[in-house]
Amino acid sequence: MPIYALGEVEPRIHPDAFVHPDAVVIGDVEIGPESSIWPCAVLRGDNGGIRIGARTSIQDGSVIHCIPPVPTVVGDDCVIGHMVHLEGCTVEDAALVGNGAVVLHFATIRTGALVGSNAVVTDNTDVPTGFMALGVPAKLREGGDKLARIRDDAWTYVEKCRRYKAELRRID
Repeated sequence: MPIYALGEVEPRIHPDAFVHPDAVVIGDVEIGPESSIWPCAVLRGDNGGIRIGARTSIQDGSVIHCIPPVPTVVGDDCVIGHMVHLEGCTVEDAALVGNGAVVLHFATIRTGALVGSNAVVTDNTDVPTGFMALGVPAKLREGGDKLARIRDDAWTYVEKCRRYKAELRRID
């Protein structure tokens, strides 16, 4: 798998995490235990760093970047869907960012909040606990308590992480 240092800065990947061989991890990136980084995901920590908590999945084709000097932080038990772009933002614990969504500079997705598929969360937006951000640009809508469902989804990926660490093998 392509894991790159940038100068003296090397990624820190917990031994219980799974990084797919076709994902790319560069520079100031930290990946917590039982988290999973799936095919074609790119985590490029060149300006401000990237922190991925425990039991979080960064799914296929997602791009995680940062802006100087602001890190991109994703908490524990999060689900970051396919083809998501996160840049200079914070996603707190047990939040879900749906497929194709974009979350931009200084935005915060609070614990238990949800960003809908293909939504664009613009700079400085705060998505409160129990709310959903939907549309382009994203508008906030009360969404009830999704926390239990998000944690269940996150645990599904923890199980996949364990299986892939144990069973994935290239055959060509």
